[in-house]
Amino acid sequence: MKTISLNVNTVDKKWVVVDAADQVLGRIATKVAAIIRGKTKPTFTPHVDCGDNVIIINAAKVKLTGAKWDQKIYYHHTGFPGGIKSATAKEMREKKPSSLLKKAIQGMLPKNRLGRVLAGNFRVYDDDKHPHAAQNPETISI
Repeated sequence: MKTISLNVNTVDKKWVVVDAADQVLGRIATKVAAIIRGKTKPTFTPHVDCGDNVIIINAAKVKLTGAKWDQKIYYHHTGFPGGIKSATAKEMREKKPSSLLKKAIQGMLPKNRLGRVLAGNFRVYDDDKHPHAAQNPETISI
């Protein structure tokens, strides 16, 4: 056997659809991050974008276990002195439900140039409609 090392020209990418309805946030995020990274393929190459493009639908129906809707707090800083802002998971779901999944998946991707490229390989939608029918995505169950 020979070891296969992919490069930009030899990568075979496809589009997949994942339904997040009634799925636990962290569980679905880890599986989607592995698909985006390419770790589910036998030709995984760590320094190349060899994963698939993922479309996540029904992000508004994702679940959290326990009392995390009230206890889990997301922070961001405005850049100004004293500009730290916080929001609970429930507040983020009411304002923009897709942001919960986006933050969870981006936190599981590498924090370098490759991670910034991989962050553009997934799209999150609040309901079951998406505008990517032209890519002929295949539906997978997680």
